[in-house]
Amino acid sequence: MPIPFRFAAALACAALLLPLGCGRASKTAITLAGSTSVEPFAELLAEHYMAQHPGIKISVQGGGSSAGVRAVTSRICAIGMSSRELNPEEKALVEIPIAHDAIALIVNARNPVRRLTMAQARDVFTGRVRNWQELGGPNRRITAITREEGSGTRASFDERVMVAGMPKDKDGKTNPAAFAPDVLVQNSNGSVREIVASDPAAIGYISSGLIDERVAAVAIGGVTPTEATIRSGRYPVVRDFLFLSCGEPTGTAKAFIEYVLSDSGQKALAEEGLTRVK
Repeated sequence: MPIPFRFAAALACAALLLPLGCGRASKTAITLAGSTSVEPFAELLAEHYMAQHPGIKISVQGGGSSAGVRAVTSRICAIGMSSRELNPEEKALVEIPIAHDAIALIVNARNPVRRLTMAQARDVFTGRVRNWQELGGPNRRITAITREEGSGTRASFDERVMVAGMPKDKDGKTNPAAFAPDVLVQNSNGSVREIVASDPAAIGYISSGLIDERVAAVAIGGVTPTEATIRSGRYPVVRDFLFLSCGEPTGTAKAFIEYVLSDSGQKALAEEGLTRVK
């Protein structure tokens, strides 16, 4: 099936870099690198694909969305993975949305607080609100957890939550509020989830596809992340999971991407809690 390559600018990247081997992969092996949010889903898809195609080797590595952009641009990998929008200077890359994902604000399953406004969510991470009692919960100091710089999940959280209620600067730009100095920083969605799962006073944010029974999603503005609210745009913190290529993918990389976008690949992603792009 055809791949929905949406950006004509990719032709410039292909013309300049393909002669140097940009995005090329062997006939039997490819590497994906980048977003730790996309990583576990890509690993699952790779396992399915390799089971159906003996002799094909697909390696999936993390490192963060920015690392994925650099890796595919530098021809270190055939497919980059990103969970954030590309910056203007990165737009020559081909963007291939593979799923829609909500960034879920999560608390420990024993925490009774299940609703926050966007402003309250921002205030928790800036340190303006420091006790759950201020939010209708127990008298416990809040343990807030964020992601590291360069994380696509953090970039999306900044763009959609940390800018809430912030004034525009003299250039008309709204800059995100700063995280409090004592907010814990973790380098993966899995690490954030594990801390929240073990600490009744913790709060963090992760891909909605990684929520399990130990943590609970908090409604933002009265809306929880479900397939219906994600697809309709009602849930306010949604981003695309992207595969990236420098020029049009070929060979094994193209075949794997076509599988991911097929009914079988999209069904596998939906069963893991993501929302289909089709």
